[in-house]
Amino acid sequence: MIKAVKQNASDFPLSLQTSTNDDGTLTLTIEGRLDSTSTANVWETAMRAMEEKNYSRVTIDASKLEYCDGSGISLLHEIDCRGRKKAEQVTIVGLKKEFHKILDLHDAEDVRRLEGKLQKHSNPVIEIGKKTMDALNEAIALIAFVGELFAATLFALTHPRKIRWKDAFRVAETAGADALPLVTLISFLIGLIMAFQAAIPMRMFGAEIFVANLIALSMMRELGPLMTAIVIGGRSGSAFAAELGTMRINEEIDALTTMGLDPVRFLVVTRVIAAVLMTPLLTIYAIVMGILGGAVVLISLGFTLNTYVNQVMASVTYIDLLGGLFKSLVFGLLIAAVGCLRGLQTKTGPSAVGESTTSAVVSSIILIVVADGIFSVAFFYLGI
Repeated sequence: MIKAVKQNASDFPLSLQTSTNDDGTLTLTIEGRLDSTSTANVWETAMRAMEEKNYSRVTIDASKLEYCDGSGISLLHEIDCRGRKKAEQVTIVGLKKEFHKILDLHDAEDVRRLEGKLQKHSNPVIEIGKKTMDALNEAIALIAFVGELFAATLFALTHPRKIRWKDAFRVAETAGADALPLVTLISFLIGLIMAFQAAIPMRMFGAEIFVANLIALSMMRELGPLMTAIVIGGRSGSAFAAELGTMRINEEIDALTTMGLDPVRFLVVTRVIAAVLMTPLLTIYAIVMGILGGAVVLISLGFTLNTYVNQVMASVTYIDLLGGLFKSLVFGLLIAAVGCLRGLQTKTGPSAVGESTTSAVVSSIILIVVADGIFSVAFFYLGI
């Protein structure tokens, strides 16, 4: 026995007939133009037939289908996916070759596998294992990159004429000179705020002059290198990742490799040299600005500038300054290396560069803080 349901679109030349044969075959016959406007008229009828009727096989008769665009292909694909959930076999007959090529791009089996993965609840043990393996692979990649960078830097230092100094000076200008306004603002305000906060408890003991000792030691040993590194990490580290990430997406790095040029030696070394040179210079400038910020507070409390300068000179030594500058060298190396590494690891996609930039900034800050903690412990046991 054959049951037929016919729906005509008055505005569009399209009809859909559904019938069920005695052998359990559900047949959907589509006639006319299946485009973005007319597909909506038969979609609900087709889905209702797929859900309500009992069938063991599905046949889609598209022999009278004159036209089919992306919307129509979506309908055929949805019928195919739903039919495979209930029926043993889904067959499309009579579909023109040009439409079949588009339909072949959508594999129902892939959709079913994807749905199974999405619906499957992940095991916490498996997730921990995946995160562990990701961290291990990340550590291996970092170690390999450090080795490449060390070899490339050693080659550049032994062959200085091979260094692209013009590019290094350009990066140094961007990372150093262009960062002066931001370093000035942050360092001066840090020194000003610290002096104000320390002057309140010091006044209780009549020891406001020792605020100068606090500002000088803090800026030289800790805050000067640390704040400068964070500023450079946010500005230059992210810029390195964005530049190399864009080159990776545009396949410029692959082109360099094809031409026999090492991307690490050609692109990374110049940025590392520029960052390592600029970070100590910016650190010295940040220390000076922080001390000037403290001077403003002490002068406002009634001390002369000469008294403040003498107190600063008496409280710090060259060891304090050299310790801070050594920190800044390491911080600059970490920032440039991590920024370039994230840029070279950029994947494809519209958000790939943004993800690499964010990862570069976060990784730089974490490594800076970890390295600063290691320096603090080492300096303590060395008596510095």
